[in-house]
Amino acid sequence: MALIVQKYGGTSMGTTERIKNVARRIAKWKAQGHDVVVAVSAMSGETNRLIALAREIQDYPDPRELDVIISTGEQVTIGLLAMALKEIGVDAKSYTGWQVKVATDSSFNKARIQSIDEAALRADLAEGRVVIVAGFQGVDEANNITTLGRGGSDTSAVALAAALKADECQIYTDVDGVYTTDPRVVPEARRLKTITFEEMIEMASLGSKVLQIRSVEFAGKYKVRLRVLSSFEEEGEGTLITFEEDENMEKAVVAGIAFDRNEARINVKGVPDRPGIAYQILGPIADANIEVDMIIQNVGDQGTTDFSFTVPRGEANRALTILREMQTHVGAAKIESDDKIAKISIVGVGMRSHTGIASTMFRTLAEEGINIQMISTSEIKVSVLIDEKYLELAVRVLHKAFGLDQAV
Repeated sequence: MALIVQKYGGTSMGTTERIKNVARRIAKWKAQGHDVVVAVSAMSGETNRLIALAREIQDYPDPRELDVIISTGEQVTIGLLAMALKEIGVDAKSYTGWQVKVATDSSFNKARIQSIDEAALRADLAEGRVVIVAGFQGVDEANNITTLGRGGSDTSAVALAAALKADECQIYTDVDGVYTTDPRVVPEARRLKTITFEEMIEMASLGSKVLQIRSVEFAGKYKVRLRVLSSFEEEGEGTLITFEEDENMEKAVVAGIAFDRNEARINVKGVPDRPGIAYQILGPIADANIEVDMIIQNVGDQGTTDFSFTVPRGEANRALTILREMQTHVGAAKIESDDKIAKISIVGVGMRSHTGIASTMFRTLAEEGINIQMISTSEIKVSVLIDEKYLELAVRVLHKAFGLDQAV
């Protein structure tokens, strides 16, 4: 039979009763003759609780010590799940990330996986055990505990599947698959049976919360078969992330609409228009490990230029502090920010072979009186920045304009 890696998120592990339900689901797979490895998150809300405790001690918690603290959430859930499985007669063993070991770099709070020593896991599987691994965490070369950043349990699961050469990696979450857009905003949104890795990477990077982008990139790199399923439904095919475009891809020009409220725009105005000015502005932002998304440069009057870019909303104040410290050095006349904005994106591999997609998007928004503040494009997506108050209206009208409410 198959080797299956399953991942259960914080909502799925949110209570002891839900953990028991997860154990029963795993037991069914085991009873069918499959080998099962499970990666789990901390209970829903636990990581935020631990971060809040740390911030009661330090406004900006020491990154190394913060990883020591927040890694404990998963240590609780792996033990509880192992106990729940044993209680129903299924032999199981739990491992923390450093017991496996999941080797990472030393970027505390945002570590990247370098390798996994799967020998102990294979030995347990050979003995007929279900193996449970704490997601979200690992250990660096100096034996420091590290964490992978938000959504890191998805990445842990995919990395385990790659190391073990699993037949499939199943991501169990609180939705039953990937939808054309968020059903809470557009009730007519449809669940997709399949979506390509390219489309899923774009959707994840542009605000879709179903899968964490690093996990999709990892799956694509190591050709891990990936499926999204609901942990609250007994049956269902979910959504399969595929490596190849199927025969219907030509028909589906746009696969889905992603959006992100978690952005802030920063404007650096009146800087000298000279070679290297972009690096002088963005270099220190990158050095502070702040991700920059959309970028626009507009040449102004008298040899100056205005530079605008977006960062995660929670990083905006830190970015502003960095920029204001260097304002005189770069010669900026003014630095300002706006966090009442949102990004909306259309994604689809069919856009490669169809023209007029961007113009349809722009016309649809214009007809609703929605102003576009910034634009960025790639081969299979178009993203625009708009006023946050128009976000849900924009999603609804674009979903309809591209026929995403119609059954395929």
